[in-house]
Parts: sequence; structure tokens; C-alpha cells
Amino acid sequence: MSAKNMDSKNRFRSKTISFRMSPEEDKQLETAVKLTGLTKQDYIIQRLLCKDIVVQGNPRVYKALRNQFAEVLNELKRIGTGQKLDDELLDTINLISDIMNGMKEDSIYE
Repeated sequence: MSAKNMDSKNRFRSKTISFRMSPEEDKQLETAVKLTGLTKQDYIIQRLLCKDIVVQGNPRVYKALRNQFAEVLNELKRIGTGQKLDDELLDTINLISDIMNGMKEDSIYE
């Protein structure tokens, strides 16, 4: 038997919710989860309940941002050759922009 799952308010999480996603949707979800530093479960719950996602800067989040910036740069170079811009790239760029703007607002160095 698995360990009981408790949330941050010490409530027992006994309900299981599942759904299907396309590989492209899964990639977008994985990217968002990595960039926020949350667990996939916490990220999905926050989004489903329309709560704000608060990104806590830590080495894992910074590494994910760096890697994602590199992927975006490669995609932008590809697009520069005249290829089509896809919606997933735009969503990723918007997510990174939101995270960076949030970090700027919280910065003590402004």
C-alpha cells in the first residue's frame, strides 16, 4: 500500500483524477512544470483551481530556464530560415516572459 498523500494544509488526498493528452500537450505541460519548479501534481491542481502559480527561484528552476532559453533560441534560428512558427513555441515564450517578469517584480535589485 502506498503512503498517504497529504497536501500543504494537511488534507488527505484520496481522489485520483486522470486524463489523456497528446504528446505535444504533454511536452508543453512538462516544460511548464520544469519552469515553475512545482511538482506536476501541484502545478495541475493550481491551474485547475485557477490559482496563481508562484515560481520560487532555485537552482533547478534557473537550470530549466537556461535550457528552455537555449531551445527557444534554436527554434527562433530555425524560423529565421523562413519556416513556420508553431503555437507551442509562442506558449513557451509567453510562459518564460511571465516568469521573468514575476522575478523582476520580486527583485530587490531594482
